[in-house]
Amino acid sequence: MRTIFSPKHAGHAGHLELISGKLVSGFEKPERAQFIRARIDEVGLGPVDEPESHDLSHACRVHRADFIDFLPQVWPMWEASGRTMPTLPFAFPTRGLRGDKRPEGIDALLGFYAFDAGASFVAGTWEAVKSSYDTALTAAALVQDGARAAFALCRPPGHHAGTSFMGGYCYINNAAVACQWFRDKGAARVAVLDVDYHHGNGTQEIFYERSDVAVFNLHADPMVEFPYFLGHAEERGAGEGEGFNHNYPMPFGTGWEAWSASLEDACQKLAAYRPDVVVVSLGVDTFEKDPISQFKLKSEHYPRIGARIAALGLPSLFVMEGGYAVAEIGVNAVGVLTGFEEA
Repeated sequence: MRTIFSPKHAGHAGHLELISGKLVSGFEKPERAQFIRARIDEVGLGPVDEPESHDLSHACRVHRADFIDFLPQVWPMWEASGRTMPTLPFAFPTRGLRGDKRPEGIDALLGFYAFDAGASFVAGTWEAVKSSYDTALTAAALVQDGARAAFALCRPPGHHAGTSFMGGYCYINNAAVACQWFRDKGAARVAVLDVDYHHGNGTQEIFYERSDVAVFNLHADPMVEFPYFLGHAEERGAGEGEGFNHNYPMPFGTGWEAWSASLEDACQKLAAYRPDVVVVSLGVDTFEKDPISQFKLKSEHYPRIGARIAALGLPSLFVMEGGYAVAEIGVNAVGVLTGFEEA
């Protein structure tokens, strides 16, 4: 399996996040990608190539153009305001406040285009975001050209980014962009299988009223876990998309038996949908030692996930999302891929 990976991801470093009442260094750090990259070489998964550059028109197929236009402006506007520390929004439009009128200042804009304080910018953030987007599209092209599968080693991740919002370490929704790209290249139907511990709220929001992209999310119960405000089982889609959104919320402490039962049900429904291609939002923060997650999967389980996805018999694009137990993230992420390859 070929991997697409950009060293430009490393420019997104030294950023901050607000968690548990503290301002801390981001858990989504460069070491995540570096451990995965090293593991690819260790197991001989296949060649690793840098991405080709793509214009942002593909991003604007799933995101609002004003949101995409804003992202490369964030750091220059922040610096122009006299600040050099990482960005952090502090005011958000919410119930009772106007969210339809775009403000002008950088502090207001950061809140206007975010749903949390987890998408911090530093000087190298935009270059990393753009390279992650390029990575997803370059890997998608490999699958479009006939590869059984490809791995987009994206960093930063993307599945929390919605039509016009960033958050949860995510800026552009790489998986959603790839789905739309496949549709634009002729795929009649595309499926997203999101196995990240956290619900892919951005992906759900983007495709919620569409039937040409079915979304399957396995995740922690949003009643008690981030991102909290989407991901319930009764959220089945709306309008044309009714019945094409599938959520599998699970309680803290979920282990392999219950989690794999959800995976099996999702895969059966996915197969019945009969997509031309599946885009896997690959998060491995379901791992028992992950520092910000509460599931109990073990390293031995990740190859079994890959094997089940392979059994679908579909062209498959793996797009890297979460996973924060840095010492094991390479073993677990690449374990999914080798399980797929060996099935």
